[in-house]
Amino acid sequence: MSTLQEAPPEAPRRLSLPVATLIGLLALAAALGVGHLVAGFVGYTASPFIAVANYIIDHSPTGIVKWAERTLGTWDKPVLKIGLAVVLVLFAMLAGQLSRRTPRAGQILVFLLGAAGVAAVYARSDLGQVSLFAPVAALVAGLVVFTQLHRVALSRESAHQGAALSRESADSGASRRKFLRVGVGVVAGSGVAAVVGQVAGTSSNAEDSRAAVGPLVPARTAPPLPADADFAKLGSPPFLTPNGDFYRIDTALVVPQIRTEDWSLKIHGMVDREVTFSYADIRNRPLVERRVTLTCVSNEVGGPLISNATWLGVDLVDLLDQAGVQAGAEQMFATSVDGWTCGTPANVALDPQRGAMLAIGMNGEPLPVEHGFPARIVIPGLYGYVSATKWVESLEFTKWDARQAYWLSRGWAEQAPIKTESRIDTPTGFAGVTAGKVRLAGTAWAQHTGIAKVEVRLDQGPWQPAVLSAEVSKDTWRMWWIELDVPKGTHQAFVRATDQDGYTQTENRVDPVPDGATGWHSVTLDAH
Repeated sequence: MSTLQEAPPEAPRRLSLPVATLIGLLALAAALGVGHLVAGFVGYTASPFIAVANYIIDHSPTGIVKWAERTLGTWDKPVLKIGLAVVLVLFAMLAGQLSRRTPRAGQILVFLLGAAGVAAVYARSDLGQVSLFAPVAALVAGLVVFTQLHRVALSRESAHQGAALSRESADSGASRRKFLRVGVGVVAGSGVAAVVGQVAGTSSNAEDSRAAVGPLVPARTAPPLPADADFAKLGSPPFLTPNGDFYRIDTALVVPQIRTEDWSLKIHGMVDREVTFSYADIRNRPLVERRVTLTCVSNEVGGPLISNATWLGVDLVDLLDQAGVQAGAEQMFATSVDGWTCGTPANVALDPQRGAMLAIGMNGEPLPVEHGFPARIVIPGLYGYVSATKWVESLEFTKWDARQAYWLSRGWAEQAPIKTESRIDTPTGFAGVTAGKVRLAGTAWAQHTGIAKVEVRLDQGPWQPAVLSAEVSKDTWRMWWIELDVPKGTHQAFVRATDQDGYTQTENRVDPVPDGATGWHSVTLDAH
């Protein structure tokens, strides 16, 4: 009598952890690659990765923004990109690991990530509706690749289990090869898509356009610099900051690439005549050269977010006169090509004595791309967030309550004149020095008012006048130096400046928010 042997029940199909994780990562690569590819043709900043990073920049709390600027400086944007990439990778891995039996949980996570990209692009005021094709394409690509790879991988696991039962490995090997082929194809395709998108999105190369501008020759030149414009040999910064060292604070994750032939400036709103200027219109006007020091409102006491340059362009008031700004206009609402906005008091922009400029040159060459090429606004005496719009394309005259600029909506002040401040540049921090005569050097600024004197004191001793550099302009910083008698021991050196209106900067420390920091800068001298 024969006994029928029943086959053991088939174990539930379940992906291994490495395979499941790999599926999530490959789906992420496909989504980002396809999104970047489509963005190259519908708007480079519509790439989901860039759009989400820009959304984070635009909606981060002021405290986090301040911390990033203070701690990371110009590394804030690279760190943001790295951090976002890490978060996406972790989400992708989680999506795969939650889908070892069924793809449903992973599909939901992939959809949510894709939807975040769509929302980030939709929220951008500088992107049109057609730009939504990029994140939508990324979402679809991520879902399709995740679902298909999951199906192929489960088929492979089923074949592997069958091979184990039947002791045959042909089906298992074929399934493994199919999964590997699909995976390699996804990686290769994603890479090619990303490269094509990058090339297409940056084909409008601003550097080539900048090089074609040629020499910019001013009709009105700035006065020659005196020999004692700075004390760089004694430890102060150079009077003119090289373009590569000029501080850069903006919200642009990707520097806008605008060719001169594609750029224009529209002046509209509360004006008699709406006018539009091309780059050629500005380039062919008599150009004026002016030295102006720019300062960031988020600069802490003693901070580095201040630089000085020779700017070349046209008087802004001449352009505004052509439009005929109407009485009652309260702000000049400037918009950059990347959507950033800036509100400048209209009376300042219209003041012919202020020296506001539409600048197209910087330190003897066309504006660097990262500093606003083809054109930017430069207004002396106001912090940059209300006066220094880079890549400017629109100036709308309106009321304060009609439009709210980027930083005003985040708690910063409406009026933002630069405060009288000073800084010790050398020695720095906690400095070891030789007891006796110790030289200190630094910088003071009170743009559009001018510095009258700088004083330094050791500990609680008397204030002593420092030697000032020649005044080049009331709109530029001044350098100073002094020698102090420093006895052995640890001491604190303080600096303060007095402007030409007679105001002496206060000792009281005030946070940069909402309208700029105040307080005396100091260094510790450890004399031995």
